[in-house]
Formats: sequence, structure tokens, C-alpha cells
Amino acid sequence: MRAVGSGSAAARSWLAASWRRSAERHGLDPGGAAEARMLDGTSLALRRERHDRFLQVAAPKLDQLFGLVGDSGCAVLLTDETGIVLDRRCTEGDAATFCDWGLTPGADWSEAAEGTNGIGTCLTEERRVTIHRDEHFLARNIGMSCMDAPIFGADGQLVAALDISSARADQTEGFNRLIAATVDQTARAIEAEFFRVSFPGARIVVADSGDHPGSMLLAVDKDDIVIGATRNARRALGLEPVGRLVPRPAPDILGREEGATGFEKAERAAVMRALTRAGGNVSQAARALGIGRATLYRRMKRLGIGEQG
Repeated sequence: MRAVGSGSAAARSWLAASWRRSAERHGLDPGGAAEARMLDGTSLALRRERHDRFLQVAAPKLDQLFGLVGDSGCAVLLTDETGIVLDRRCTEGDAATFCDWGLTPGADWSEAAEGTNGIGTCLTEERRVTIHRDEHFLARNIGMSCMDAPIFGADGQLVAALDISSARADQTEGFNRLIAATVDQTARAIEAEFFRVSFPGARIVVADSGDHPGSMLLAVDKDDIVIGATRNARRALGLEPVGRLVPRPAPDILGREEGATGFEKAERAAVMRALTRAGGNVSQAARALGIGRATLYRRMKRLGIGEQG
């Protein structure tokens, strides 16, 4: 059996675990010569249709990523949550090579099908991984390097893996690390954009997040209620890890509850909006609120709102 990995102890640990799953759970033979599992055209079309909105969001990001790495002999692939390749970018000159490797739409790159590999291990571990050449479980895959990052949906569930694969013999592990960082950045951008389109009409708030601000997003409705959160936001803020989010007032999550609270705060916000839209004209603001001018003046005094010049 080949040695598993040459990096840090942590890297060897998850890589060794993946190899054990490949052999013991999935019963794969490292020397097996079976070809990659492929979906037929109809089954692939149904998969793509199910993920149509996600694929539309991802397509421009795939194009941008391919623009960065395509000339270096790399392919960009996007899979579903099970490891089925849904979309691919590669040059015409490299297409035959990647088809021979089984890196083509409809191919199954789950760990169960291919053993340790970038796509399948990324999906199983739910984290970014790089599988360099002979770190692959199956001997027929050791000529390639694969850099992958997971993508999570608006419900916090795993939805896809983003992959860059290269069959270049001269590709170094150092170069792989640079590509891996770009893959992860693009995956987070797709995740954030998909989250935005999943909550049309909602205000998208970027939470204070540290490493990945673009993926720490909250969806807030017109009543200032949080109705959605990305996976990173859910984890950082102690919200439901997956599934439907229990609605919560935004100040309860963001910790911005200064001044007036409850109905008084809502009333003040409504008055301020009306005055702002009316350019400070109290009579016009009163008409918009459906109350008399004198009544609005009394409310402004109670709420501590002065006339706007």
C-alpha cells in the first residue's frame, strides 16, 4: 500500500481516515481498473434541472475562476452534494484528457465510487481539501491533483463541491496551495450570491465575521426580523445549524438595542421614515401616516423627535 500523505499530522489524520473509509466502508481496491461511474443523459439533465437556480448563480463565478487557471492546464468542475459533476470548464485542447480521467459532467466522484479524491473527500469531510497525485486511493487517479471546497445552501446544508483538477506532472504542492485558496474564495462567493437570491426582497446584512465576511450573512425582512443566515453565521451566532431558521428580531442577534425598545422603537422608526420621505414636512408626513398634524407633533415630542430643517 502506498504511503498516505507527507504533510502535517492533522493532514495525515483526515487523509488516513479517508483511505480507511475507501477500503473498509466502500470496499474499493486501490488497483481496481473499473471505469468511472456515469449517469445517463436523462438522469444528468434531471439533476441539472433540480439545481437550475444554483447553476445559474454559479456559472459566472466558474467562468471567472477558469479565466484564472484554464491556461495552466486545469479544469474547473462543479458537483452536486452527492459528487455528481454538473458543470465543467476546460480548454478544447484539454477536454479529451479530462474525459479520459472521468472528469466530465455526469461522472460520480463520491468517495464511494472513487475512494479518496478531491471532490468526494471534500463532500464527506465538509471542508476544503487538496488531494495531490498519489494521495488518491485508486491508482488510476494518481496522475492528477485536485483542489476542492464545499458550498453550503441557504439552509446550511451541503449543496455542492467546487473543484479544480490538474493532470500536469510538474504541478507542485506549493502551486496547489495557491489554487486551493482561490477555489475556497470562489466557493464562498458562490455561497454568498446563492444566499442573496434565496431571499428576494430581504435586506442582506453582513455580520462581523473575521475570516470570511462574505459568507457571514443574515437575511432581514421589512419588519427587522432575521429570516435566514448562512452556515458560517449560524455557527458563529449560535443559531440552528441547518434547516429553517426560527425568526428572531435582528437586534436580539446583532446586539443593537440601544434607546427605545418594543412598540416605542417601532413607532419612532415609522415616524422618522415618514418625515424623511416628506423632506421634513410635518403636514405631509402626517398625511402619509394617516393622522392629524397636531397628533404627529404630540408623538414627535413624546418620542424626542425634533422638526427637521
